[in-house]
Amino acid sequence: MGAPATFETAPSELERYIGAPRMAKRARIRPLKAMRYMRELIANKEDTEAVFHIIRALNGDAFERAFQDFMAHPLAKDRIAQARTLPPILDDHARWLALPPGTFGREYVEFMRREGLTAAGLVEESLKSEESRAWRAAIDPLRLWYADRSRDTHDLFHILTGLGRDAMGETSVLSFTYPQHGNGMGLRFIAYMGAREASKAMPKGAPWKRSLRECREIGARAECIEAQDLIALFPLPLSEVRERLNIATPTAYQQCHALCKDAGIDPYDLVAA
Repeated sequence: MGAPATFETAPSELERYIGAPRMAKRARIRPLKAMRYMRELIANKEDTEAVFHIIRALNGDAFERAFQDFMAHPLAKDRIAQARTLPPILDDHARWLALPPGTFGREYVEFMRREGLTAAGLVEESLKSEESRAWRAAIDPLRLWYADRSRDTHDLFHILTGLGRDAMGETSVLSFTYPQHGNGMGLRFIAYMGAREASKAMPKGAPWKRSLRECREIGARAECIEAQDLIALFPLPLSEVRERLNIATPTAYQQCHALCKDAGIDPYDLVAA
């Protein structure tokens, strides 16, 4: 129960769900639960499980809206026909380290190794709670595949945007993700609360609010990343991939970093989601 979907050998298992009726709202909004897990996340920014709890507490039917938006994209059926499960491909580090420096795939695997992360680790975090496992068991295979794809592209968003895993990087990448994933309020809440907490240790005038707003605008203007053949883009120079996907430079985030460093503050020491 709750294992990641694996359909590489049977894409028709996904395709037969195309055109399925919309799901009813998954759950009511639960702000008190979101606040409880937000406190846990502020206390431990590595508590990825808390992120999933907050998103489920606040998103209502946002997942279904995001799914329907994805299905309306011209490239959606191509991705479904591939029926890829991304984590095993992403975690083939030797394959991507063989790419030239500066390529999307090489930058990705170097980032993951530097941060001590794996795609499989994110999968494991997403399956920890009984609530999450029950939700996954209740949806059809196509929606399950889409939910996994949305989850598994998170660290790719870091590479594509140039946003790190520091406090402002994590919160800004969630702001970028917000318009990409159908405007779920859970992401926006985590981004704002985490950045506000981190701003308490930042120099006066650090544009943390502008960073969130700018990254949200960058995400809205960018191509739908989930709909792209991301693995096919791995051998390309990262700069070319960003240009293809219309991903602008997050200047306000860079300014936050510069101000912190000028004040002798390590941006990676700030506490945030």
